[in-house]
Amino acid sequence: MKKNIFAVCDLEVDYAFNFMDYLNQKKNLPFEIQAFTTAESLLAYGKENHIELLLISDKAMRKEIRELGIGKIIILSEGVHPPELDQYSSVYKYQSSANVIREVMACYGEEKALNPVTFPVLKKTMEIIGVYSPLGRCLKTSFALALGQILAKDKAVLYLNLEEYSGFEELLGKKFPTNLSDLFYYVRQGNENLIHRMNGMIQTVNNLDFIPPVRMPSDIRTVCWEDWERLLQEITLHSSYEVLILDMGSGVDENFQLLDLCGKIYMPVLKDAVSVCKMTQFENLLRIWNKDKILEKTEKLHLPFHMDSISSESYVEQLVWSELGDHIRKLLRKERS
Repeated sequence: MKKNIFAVCDLEVDYAFNFMDYLNQKKNLPFEIQAFTTAESLLAYGKENHIELLLISDKAMRKEIRELGIGKIIILSEGVHPPELDQYSSVYKYQSSANVIREVMACYGEEKALNPVTFPVLKKTMEIIGVYSPLGRCLKTSFALALGQILAKDKAVLYLNLEEYSGFEELLGKKFPTNLSDLFYYVRQGNENLIHRMNGMIQTVNNLDFIPPVRMPSDIRTVCWEDWERLLQEITLHSSYEVLILDMGSGVDENFQLLDLCGKIYMPVLKDAVSVCKMTQFENLLRIWNKDKILEKTEKLHLPFHMDSISSESYVEQLVWSELGDHIRKLLRKERS
């Protein structure tokens, strides 16, 4: 089914096309992107095609454009705009493209929550990869982040960290205005446009999209299976992601059910005696609960620990070119051969 149209109109040619290039690199957006540098070209296009979302400079806005029947208009503001445009949502123009698109998707999600629409199903299959280990200090999250960035070079990948204590704000050195807790709030509210809400929360590191993890451990412990099921179903059916990586901790009661949904499971392990005994207990429990299929699709990994050259300031990005990154590339080449 054809994607909805997301049009960008700005009189600054370089800005319009640079922003369009950024959007085209965002493989997760469920829109076809069109860029315009004059109001006339936008009007001509809009008379022949329905525009679902328009991001337009206040200097380019005209009465004729308002009459096109556009689904949602958002003003690209330079700080101050004419009073007659106050009826529209606005985002500040001179900030990073990532922040602009995040604010645009948040505005669009709020509008669609008030006026639900049926958006097209873009695909019905998505690869779900689980990264889990009953052991600690085994590079599980480092592996998941490196794997996600490597896969994101060629595919649209979403990473979800399901740990009680992810340390992401400290790791990335920034605060996140929304996180997975907020997304589950919308899940519980039965929000009709969950994907648009989610797109307003997306952060990106080295082409890998992620939703900031929860801050409070209780926020992940109290998520029921029905909420997990609905969220994963919405991402599968209504997003453009080709791969979903679940970085799973031990605070989720539905771990076995989530692992059941994964097509592939990577399990970092250790060789010391205590770790081997813990793994044996975990595997015996799976057999007792008739979860042998989880064992069948699980690949145990002994990961390299020699990563002293990676600095804390850019730890996540440098994982790709570390010894761990090389290990993952060899692993993927082996699987594809």
